[in-house]
Amino acid sequence: MEQRELGRSGIAVTRIVLGCGNFGGVGSAPAFFGQGIPRDEAMQIMDAAWELGIRTFDTADAYGGGRSETWIGEWLAGKGPAVRDEITIQTKTFNPVAEGADRGLAAARIARQVDTSLARLGVERVGLYLAHAFDPDTPQEETLRAFDSLVRAGKAGAVGASNFTAEQLAEAVEISELEGLARYELVQNSFSLLDRDDAETVFPVCREHGLAYEAFGPLAGGWLTGKYRRGEAYAEGSRMAQRPEAYRRFEDDRVFDGLEALELQALGRGVSMAGLALGWLLGEEEVTAVVVGPTRVEYLHPVREALSLDLGPEEHEHLRGLFA
Repeated sequence: MEQRELGRSGIAVTRIVLGCGNFGGVGSAPAFFGQGIPRDEAMQIMDAAWELGIRTFDTADAYGGGRSETWIGEWLAGKGPAVRDEITIQTKTFNPVAEGADRGLAAARIARQVDTSLARLGVERVGLYLAHAFDPDTPQEETLRAFDSLVRAGKAGAVGASNFTAEQLAEAVEISELEGLARYELVQNSFSLLDRDDAETVFPVCREHGLAYEAFGPLAGGWLTGKYRRGEAYAEGSRMAQRPEAYRRFEDDRVFDGLEALELQALGRGVSMAGLALGWLLGEEEVTAVVVGPTRVEYLHPVREALSLDLGPEEHEHLRGLFA
């Protein structure tokens, strides 16, 4: 699978990144720690991702209350050095790793959390360490100095930011350049056919400074798979049944019109709606990599479809226009 470099870091990631946010939980939500994908299925998903050519795994200290990092570490240990040396691990910190635990990007907390993450993963260094969200209570300079120390100590190959606005990202890059600190080489934000706000705000910052961009939520919480239908109730256990808040804005006739048109486009190409939506993202010039978080092995099939697509500029623009 093709790899692309993160900014000027020298760290490369595969175009598809395995998102491990549902290993042992549902993202960073303490209410769901211990639920989500069970350990055995997580191992099978990592095996299937490896066979598909995915060489970058994305996790966070708070995913599953630490279970995600622990299971990745166990998988790596079971595979041995030949596999471990080929995998680039991305992990993140900000959210509490247990009910009532601390959160944020204070320097002392970063120093503690990275060591905990490395221990769970069973490695001495991660390819990329990210701020999982912007911390309004900690000066960015303090966080960036702490991240710079991690890079200098060899605990992280590079650092990045997730869930940052254009203004927050630009400020961080400016501080790093003025103070001679390791800068964020990557921003990882939500982006999909249904969620394109970053194209007008964050993308210009990435272009100006040569930063990489990873898109998470590429299927918009399942909306781009066709699982949510006009006038139908949401299935038990689905994202809209469990954590619908971020996706309520899609409950609109214009969105359903676009989804029905996308389904016809996918049928015409002999692929799933998810495969076509992922293929569109891979054709987006600013997108370095796409983070997918399959909950079952078979949900990696749309990735195979996406990798087989070669959408021309007119096709790409037409698909974008379905959700104008």
